[in-house]
Amino acid sequence: MKKKIVTVPFDRKRIPPEQNLFFMPLIWAVCFLLTRGTGLKIKRIGMKDLKPPFLVLATHHAFMDFYVTPLALFPHRANYVSELEGFENYGEWLYRQAGCLGTRKFVNDIMLIRNIRNVIDRGGILVLYPEAKYANVGTSSKLPVSVGKLAKSLDVPLVTLNMHGNYLQSPIWNVKKRKGVRLKAEITQIYTREEIRAASVNDINEKIKKYLSYDEYAYQYENKMAITYEKRAEGIELTLYKCPSCGAEFQMISSGAEISCKNCGAARFMTEYGRMVTLPDKKEDGFSHIPDWYEWERKQVIAEIERGEYSLDMRVKIESLPNAVNFIDLGEGRLIHNEKGFSLKFTDYGDTEEKTLGFSPASMFSVHMEYNYREKKGQCITLSTADNTYFIYPLESGFNATKIQFAAEYLHERSLKNTLHTI
Repeated sequence: MKKKIVTVPFDRKRIPPEQNLFFMPLIWAVCFLLTRGTGLKIKRIGMKDLKPPFLVLATHHAFMDFYVTPLALFPHRANYVSELEGFENYGEWLYRQAGCLGTRKFVNDIMLIRNIRNVIDRGGILVLYPEAKYANVGTSSKLPVSVGKLAKSLDVPLVTLNMHGNYLQSPIWNVKKRKGVRLKAEITQIYTREEIRAASVNDINEKIKKYLSYDEYAYQYENKMAITYEKRAEGIELTLYKCPSCGAEFQMISSGAEISCKNCGAARFMTEYGRMVTLPDKKEDGFSHIPDWYEWERKQVIAEIERGEYSLDMRVKIESLPNAVNFIDLGEGRLIHNEKGFSLKFTDYGDTEEKTLGFSPASMFSVHMEYNYREKKGQCITLSTADNTYFIYPLESGFNATKIQFAAEYLHERSLKNTLHTI
């Protein structure tokens, strides 16, 4: 029997319940069991005698974040801002009992802000992962200025949770868990209620940036944590997609602990301590510190945009997620990305005529991306409206989620600068 397609949008207005009190012992037990063997150490700074309500801003490395956070907040329960796909994957009832607030990434969601305030007003703890995406190469992402505005408007103490090791244990480009990674976290009250009242939004953002900054490969190297997993580099070409030796794009391949270029033959080996070293008889060009390679790629995309050469136009497969019930296959469409932003052409479910959705650079701080969505669907990006999220998969070559993310972030930044210049 064919499954009924549900198109009713997710109820964003529904006030989230507190975490189910009877679930809490089970949640803490599961988190404890899943972090056993990692040597997890949690350092608490300025947290003594702090009681709800307060806001927690946490780094976002991998799914392990959701197991470390409840342990850092023990014995308090909290509400968590969560992407809607988690509701679909695990079930809306379960996610709501766990205290999750459903939202979509990189959209202006007024109802989310209202529900965050509802949590704070009833004396709760609200946990937000402001990067809104996993770390591509284990480094912190730039945060929107709206984070500081939110923190100030809530008028409660502000806490940061900076986690380490979660990315190294299960990087987004190959989620196979690695042994030998030690986890740690620092949870810090960076503002009391009185202090945040006196601080400017700019000062708040700068302090948040300081306390949520991280570099996982530096953490690994400095602490001499050996990751001996033989296939530790496989998949990293999804992030390190451009060859530093010849400049070719999308020609990088990986095998075991090596990454090489099909175009020129340059190759590098990832050591047990997360450094890239040149293989014998190969070209010397390259980077030893993986985030340096990643940031070099970002600069190349920026230069391409400034030369007026950046453009993406290709056939794609589209699935929509209007709610916490089901994905809807929308078939083929067309994705365009250039200096004007994103344009998505497709025929929506139940429609007979094609339509086009536009997403301006100013409206998108970044773009949510996946390297192998749910470990079977491959690379994709998502574009969202208030009531729908579109998962977009390439049907042609030339698609790389990392490069698209770089472009979206810079185009947004440039659009803001241009707006300021015209004021």
